[in-house]
Amino acid sequence: MDLAAEADDLVFECNDGIGRITFNRPEARNAFTFAMYERLAAICEEANRDQSIKVLVLRGAGDKAFASGTDINQFREFKTPQDAIDYENRIDRVLTTLEQCRVPTIAAINGFCTGGGAGIAAACDLRIGTRSAKIGFPIARTLGNCLSMSNVSRLTALIGAARVKDLIFTARLIDATEAASVGLLGEVVEDLAALEKRADEVARLLAGHAPLTLTATKQAVARLQKRLTRDEGEDLILMCYTSQDFREGLDAFLNKRAPQWRGQ
Repeated sequence: MDLAAEADDLVFECNDGIGRITFNRPEARNAFTFAMYERLAAICEEANRDQSIKVLVLRGAGDKAFASGTDINQFREFKTPQDAIDYENRIDRVLTTLEQCRVPTIAAINGFCTGGGAGIAAACDLRIGTRSAKIGFPIARTLGNCLSMSNVSRLTALIGAARVKDLIFTARLIDATEAASVGLLGEVVEDLAALEKRADEVARLLAGHAPLTLTATKQAVARLQKRLTRDEGEDLILMCYTSQDFREGLDAFLNKRAPQWRGQ
């Protein structure tokens, strides 16, 4: 497949019906560039067309992180309110494409799984993590932005409104035990070697099951869940991304200092 030869930052290979997607920026804790988001969506669309692909496994390269969210440098180019809207529209589109992919998706999580990385994991059907997994959305103490509307809707359906508020308000990263107790992880294994083995076992199991049953179940569950539209959340996106606080958070992050929030 031609997708397998593209883009070193997000590597795709498919063998025996199992597609393996590797976020390959270990030096940056596998932070996502805009090109990586687009490539992830393209692979999901390819899986929709290619009946030989039975399941997708998503993982991070190295031993430090699954994915740590969007590369902070991507935000430096924001100049207008439309830039913020376009960014969150991109996230909504990519994660919805992942969530609605025809085949089952498995997130194999080791180490940090934060921000956009946690959003990707939440959009997957199954999540397996190691005991070193740390999951959360620390944006209230880092950038001062907000989640996309599809992310808020998806997380609320997954773990409930009270826990979404707890995670965002406290900006804490939860460990594997707590993540399993609230539904962010379906299974916890000891270490990276065990994770790779278990993810492969589950992928092979699903690849041997009736594909229409799996697809119908995915679609049925999705139809049960109410989602905020982009228009319903545009005012919230603009409130955060065009604020002085967002510029302050970005500058503080890049200069490794504590931000001074003003609520403006």
